[in-house]
Amino acid sequence: MKEAVAAAKEMRLDILRLAFGAGRRGAHIAPALSIADILAVLFLHVMKYPPSSGDKTNTLSNRGVLGDRFVLSKGHGGLAYYTAMFQAGLITKDQLDSFDKNGGDFPGQPFKSAENKIEYSSGTLGLGLSYGAGLALGARLRGLSGRIFVLLGDGECDEGAVWEAAMFAAHRRLNLIAIVDQNGMQSDGASRVILDVDLEKAWKAFNWETIICDGHNTDALAKALDRDGSPTVVLAQTIKGKGVSFMENNRRWHHSFLTEEEYENAVKEIEGAS
Repeated sequence: MKEAVAAAKEMRLDILRLAFGAGRRGAHIAPALSIADILAVLFLHVMKYPPSSGDKTNTLSNRGVLGDRFVLSKGHGGLAYYTAMFQAGLITKDQLDSFDKNGGDFPGQPFKSAENKIEYSSGTLGLGLSYGAGLALGARLRGLSGRIFVLLGDGECDEGAVWEAAMFAAHRRLNLIAIVDQNGMQSDGASRVILDVDLEKAWKAFNWETIICDGHNTDALAKALDRDGSPTVVLAQTIKGKGVSFMENNRRWHHSFLTEEEYENAVKEIEGAS
Protein backbone atom coordinates (compact mmCIF):
# COMPACT_ATOMS: atom_id res chain seq x y z
CA MET A 1 0.00 0.00 0.00
CA LYS A 2 2.93 2.35 -0.55
CA GLU A 3 0.97 4.17 -3.25
CA ALA A 4 -1.91 4.87 -0.88
CA VAL A 5 0.44 6.02 1.89
CA ALA A 6 2.18 8.41 -0.49
CA ALA A 7 -1.15 9.63 -1.89
CA ALA A 8 -2.57 10.28 1.59
CA LYS A 9 0.49 12.38 2.42
CA GLU A 10 0.05 14.44 -0.74
CA MET A 11 -3.66 14.75 0.03
CA ARG A 12 -2.93 16.15 3.48
CA LEU A 13 -0.51 18.69 2.02
CA ASP A 14 -3.12 19.75 -0.53
CA ILE A 15 -5.79 19.94 2.18
CA LEU A 16 -3.60 22.36 4.12
CA ARG A 17 -2.66 24.35 1.01
CA LEU A 18 -6.25 24.75 -0.15
CA ALA A 19 -7.51 25.56 3.34
CA PHE A 20 -4.80 28.21 3.72
CA GLY A 21 -5.80 29.61 0.34
CA ALA A 22 -9.38 29.97 1.55
CA GLY A 23 -8.11 32.58 4.01
CA ARG A 24 -10.43 33.87 6.70
CA ARG A 25 -13.39 32.12 5.10
CA GLY A 26 -11.92 29.07 6.76
CA ALA A 27 -12.36 25.41 5.94
CA HIS A 28 -13.15 22.07 7.54
CA ILE A 29 -9.55 20.94 7.95
CA ALA A 30 -9.59 18.36 10.76
CA PRO A 31 -12.56 16.35 9.38
CA ALA A 32 -10.70 16.10 6.06
CA LEU A 33 -7.39 15.06 7.61
CA SER A 34 -9.06 12.20 9.49
CA ILE A 35 -10.36 10.52 6.32
CA ALA A 36 -7.38 11.00 3.99
CA ASP A 37 -6.10 7.44 4.42
CA ILE A 38 -9.58 5.98 3.95
CA LEU A 39 -10.14 7.82 0.69
CA ALA A 40 -6.63 7.15 -0.61
CA VAL A 41 -7.21 3.40 -0.26
CA LEU A 42 -10.76 3.58 -1.57
CA PHE A 43 -10.05 5.66 -4.68
CA LEU A 44 -6.65 4.22 -5.61
CA HIS A 45 -7.02 0.54 -4.69
CA VAL A 46 -10.57 -0.55 -3.98
CA MET A 47 -13.04 1.18 -6.28
CA LYS A 48 -13.48 -0.18 -9.79
CA TYR A 49 -14.53 2.08 -12.64
CA PRO A 50 -16.69 1.38 -15.72
CA PRO A 51 -14.73 -0.63 -18.31
CA SER A 52 -16.48 1.04 -21.25
CA SER A 53 -15.22 4.54 -20.50
CA GLY A 54 -11.86 5.79 -21.67
CA ASP A 55 -11.49 7.86 -18.54
CA LYS A 56 -12.50 7.18 -14.95
CA THR A 57 -15.97 8.70 -15.08
CA ASN A 58 -17.41 6.70 -12.18
CA THR A 59 -20.84 6.81 -13.82
CA LEU A 60 -23.17 4.44 -15.64
CA SER A 61 -21.72 3.11 -18.88
CA ASN A 62 -23.41 2.32 -22.18
CA ARG A 63 -22.75 -1.39 -21.62
CA GLY A 64 -25.02 -1.50 -18.62
CA VAL A 65 -22.13 -1.91 -16.21
CA LEU A 66 -22.09 0.21 -13.10
CA GLY A 67 -18.73 1.25 -11.76
CA ASP A 68 -18.37 1.43 -8.00
CA ARG A 69 -19.87 4.68 -6.75
CA PHE A 70 -18.97 6.86 -3.79
CA VAL A 71 -21.22 9.03 -1.63
CA LEU A 72 -19.67 11.47 0.83
CA SER A 73 -22.37 11.82 3.45
CA LYS A 74 -20.18 13.86 5.84
CA GLY A 75 -19.89 16.70 3.38
CA HIS A 76 -17.56 18.67 5.62
CA GLY A 77 -14.87 16.20 4.54
CA GLY A 78 -15.04 17.66 1.05
CA LEU A 79 -11.40 18.73 0.97
CA ALA A 80 -10.29 15.12 1.38
CA TYR A 81 -12.78 14.03 -1.29
CA TYR A 82 -11.46 16.50 -3.85
CA THR A 83 -7.82 15.66 -3.15
CA ALA A 84 -8.57 11.93 -3.45
CA MET A 85 -10.30 12.52 -6.77
CA PHE A 86 -7.22 14.38 -7.97
CA GLN A 87 -4.90 11.58 -6.87
CA ALA A 88 -7.08 9.10 -8.76
CA GLY A 89 -7.04 11.21 -11.92
CA LEU A 90 -10.74 12.03 -11.77
CA ILE A 91 -10.26 15.79 -11.72
CA THR A 92 -7.50 18.11 -12.91
CA LYS A 93 -5.13 20.26 -10.87
CA ASP A 94 -6.99 23.36 -12.08
CA GLN A 95 -10.26 21.91 -10.82
CA LEU A 96 -8.71 21.04 -7.47
CA ASP A 97 -7.22 24.51 -7.13
CA SER A 98 -10.62 26.10 -7.73
CA PHE A 99 -11.66 24.99 -4.23
CA ASP A 100 -13.90 27.53 -2.52
CA LYS A 101 -13.52 30.05 -5.32
CA ASN A 102 -16.54 32.30 -5.85
CA GLY A 103 -18.84 30.70 -8.44
CA GLY A 104 -16.66 27.60 -8.69
CA ASP A 105 -17.68 23.94 -8.89
CA PHE A 106 -15.74 22.75 -5.82
CA PRO A 107 -17.11 24.56 -2.76
CA GLY A 108 -16.54 23.73 0.90
CA GLN A 109 -19.15 20.97 0.72
CA PRO A 110 -19.68 19.07 -2.54
CA PHE A 111 -22.67 19.35 -4.82
CA LYS A 112 -23.78 16.75 -7.34
CA SER A 113 -22.26 17.15 -10.78
CA ALA A 114 -21.99 14.52 -13.49
CA GLU A 115 -19.43 16.67 -15.28
CA ASN A 116 -17.25 16.86 -12.17
CA LYS A 117 -17.93 13.22 -11.25
CA ILE A 118 -19.48 14.09 -7.88
CA GLU A 119 -22.30 11.71 -7.02
CA TYR A 120 -24.13 13.51 -4.24
CA SER A 121 -24.82 16.97 -2.81
CA SER A 122 -23.86 16.81 0.83
CA GLY A 123 -23.91 19.21 3.72
CA THR A 124 -27.14 18.22 5.46
CA LEU A 125 -25.98 15.33 7.62
CA GLY A 126 -27.74 12.00 7.96
CA LEU A 127 -29.04 11.58 4.41
CA GLY A 128 -26.17 10.03 2.45
CA LEU A 129 -26.85 6.45 3.51
CA SER A 130 -30.44 6.74 2.25
CA TYR A 131 -29.14 8.01 -1.08
CA GLY A 132 -26.62 5.16 -1.23
CA ALA A 133 -29.32 2.61 -0.46
CA GLY A 134 -31.39 4.00 -3.32
CA LEU A 135 -28.43 3.71 -5.69
CA ALA A 136 -27.84 0.11 -4.60
CA LEU A 137 -31.49 -0.86 -5.02
CA GLY A 138 -31.69 0.89 -8.39
CA ALA A 139 -28.61 -0.96 -9.62
CA ARG A 140 -30.13 -4.29 -8.59
CA LEU A 141 -33.45 -3.57 -10.28
CA ARG A 142 -31.67 -2.65 -13.50
CA GLY A 143 -29.39 -5.66 -13.38
CA LEU A 144 -26.24 -3.56 -13.05
CA SER A 145 -23.05 -4.54 -11.30
CA GLY A 146 -21.06 -2.38 -8.94
CA ARG A 147 -20.81 -1.47 -5.28
CA ILE A 148 -21.95 1.62 -3.42
CA PHE A 149 -19.66 3.15 -0.78
CA VAL A 150 -20.99 5.72 1.69
CA LEU A 151 -18.74 7.61 4.11
CA LEU A 152 -20.37 8.95 7.27
CA GLY A 153 -19.12 10.60 10.45
CA ASP A 154 -19.63 9.06 13.86
CA GLY A 155 -21.39 12.21 15.05
CA GLU A 156 -23.61 11.96 12.00
CA CYS A 157 -24.82 8.60 13.29
CA ASP A 158 -26.80 10.56 15.89
CA GLU A 159 -29.26 11.29 13.06
CA GLY A 160 -32.32 9.04 12.97
CA ALA A 161 -32.41 8.92 9.18
CA VAL A 162 -29.17 6.94 9.24
CA TRP A 163 -30.88 4.09 11.06
CA GLU A 164 -33.95 4.15 8.82
CA ALA A 165 -31.62 3.65 5.86
CA ALA A 166 -29.71 0.95 7.75
CA MET A 167 -32.94 -0.99 8.39
CA PHE A 168 -33.98 -0.70 4.75
CA ALA A 169 -30.60 -1.80 3.41
CA ALA A 170 -30.46 -4.81 5.72
CA HIS A 171 -34.00 -5.84 4.83
CA ARG A 172 -33.20 -5.65 1.11
CA ARG A 173 -29.72 -7.19 1.51
CA LEU A 174 -28.23 -4.43 -0.61
CA ASN A 175 -24.70 -4.37 -1.97
CA LEU A 176 -23.79 -1.39 0.17
CA ILE A 177 -20.66 -0.58 2.17
CA ALA A 178 -20.86 2.13 4.81
CA ILE A 179 -17.69 3.59 6.29
CA VAL A 180 -17.92 5.45 9.58
CA ASP A 181 -15.13 7.93 10.28
CA GLN A 182 -15.00 7.12 13.99
CA ASN A 183 -12.77 9.95 15.18
CA GLY A 184 -14.70 10.48 18.41
CA MET A 185 -15.22 14.20 17.78
CA GLN A 186 -17.86 16.42 16.24
CA SER A 187 -18.33 20.17 15.94
CA ASP A 188 -19.67 20.55 19.47
CA GLY A 189 -17.15 18.29 21.21
CA ALA A 190 -16.53 14.65 22.01
CA SER A 191 -19.10 12.33 20.45
CA ARG A 192 -19.48 10.19 23.58
CA VAL A 193 -20.36 13.29 25.63
CA ILE A 194 -22.96 14.54 23.16
CA LEU A 195 -24.61 11.15 22.66
CA ASP A 196 -22.93 8.03 23.99
CA VAL A 197 -23.67 5.22 21.53
CA ASP A 198 -21.88 1.90 21.11
CA LEU A 199 -21.72 1.97 17.31
CA GLU A 200 -20.49 -1.61 17.01
CA LYS A 201 -23.48 -2.95 18.93
CA ALA A 202 -25.87 -0.60 17.12
CA TRP A 203 -24.84 -1.63 13.59
CA LYS A 204 -24.84 -5.30 14.52
CA ALA A 205 -28.33 -4.89 15.96
CA PHE A 206 -29.44 -3.55 12.59
CA ASN A 207 -28.11 -6.74 10.95
CA TRP A 208 -25.10 -5.23 9.24
CA GLU A 209 -21.81 -7.09 8.95
CA THR A 210 -19.64 -4.97 11.20
CA ILE A 211 -15.87 -4.56 10.89
CA ILE A 212 -13.60 -2.49 13.11
CA CYS A 213 -10.25 -1.35 11.75
CA ASP A 214 -7.52 1.24 12.16
CA GLY A 215 -8.60 4.06 9.88
CA HIS A 216 -5.01 5.13 9.29
CA ASN A 217 -3.60 1.69 8.44
CA THR A 218 -3.79 1.34 4.66
CA ASP A 219 -3.37 -2.45 4.65
CA ALA A 220 -6.17 -2.90 7.21
CA LEU A 221 -8.39 -0.50 5.28
CA ALA A 222 -7.85 -2.31 1.98
CA LYS A 223 -8.79 -5.63 3.56
CA ALA A 224 -11.87 -4.17 5.27
CA LEU A 225 -13.20 -2.18 2.32
CA ASP A 226 -12.71 -4.52 -0.63
CA ARG A 227 -15.80 -6.70 -0.29
CA ASP A 228 -19.04 -7.46 -2.05
CA GLY A 229 -22.53 -8.54 -1.06
CA SER A 230 -24.78 -7.83 1.91
CA PRO A 231 -24.65 -4.53 3.81
CA THR A 232 -21.33 -4.02 5.57
CA VAL A 233 -20.16 -1.22 7.82
CA VAL A 234 -16.50 -0.48 8.46
CA LEU A 235 -15.95 1.40 11.70
CA ALA A 236 -12.69 3.15 10.85
CA GLN A 237 -11.08 4.34 14.05
CA THR A 238 -9.35 7.60 13.24
CA ILE A 239 -7.91 10.74 14.80
CA LYS A 240 -9.53 14.03 13.97
CA GLY A 241 -6.89 16.31 12.49
CA LYS A 242 -4.55 13.35 11.90
CA GLY A 243 -0.98 14.34 11.07
CA VAL A 244 -0.90 17.82 12.58
CA SER A 245 -0.25 17.72 16.31
CA PHE A 246 -1.95 20.99 17.22
CA MET A 247 -5.07 19.98 15.29
CA GLU A 248 -5.44 16.41 16.54
CA ASN A 249 -8.55 15.99 18.72
CA ASN A 250 -8.83 19.77 18.89
CA ARG A 251 -12.39 21.01 18.50
CA ARG A 252 -11.22 24.35 17.12
CA TRP A 253 -10.10 22.77 13.87
CA HIS A 254 -13.46 21.31 12.93
CA HIS A 255 -13.79 24.56 10.98
CA SER A 256 -11.23 27.32 11.23
CA PHE A 257 -8.63 29.27 9.25
CA LEU A 258 -4.85 28.96 9.23
CA THR A 259 -2.42 31.75 9.97
CA GLU A 260 0.76 31.71 7.89
CA GLU A 261 2.76 30.43 10.87
CA GLU A 262 0.25 27.66 11.58
CA TYR A 263 0.24 26.67 7.92
CA GLU A 264 4.04 26.46 7.76
CA ASN A 265 4.23 24.43 10.97
CA ALA A 266 1.50 22.04 9.79
CA VAL A 267 3.23 21.49 6.45
CA LYS A 268 6.52 20.74 8.20
CA GLU A 269 4.82 18.09 10.32
CA ILE A 270 3.22 16.37 7.33
CA GLU A 271 6.37 16.55 5.23
CA GLY A 272 8.42 15.15 8.11
CA ALA A 273 6.07 12.22 8.73
CA SER A 274 7.34 8.78 7.72
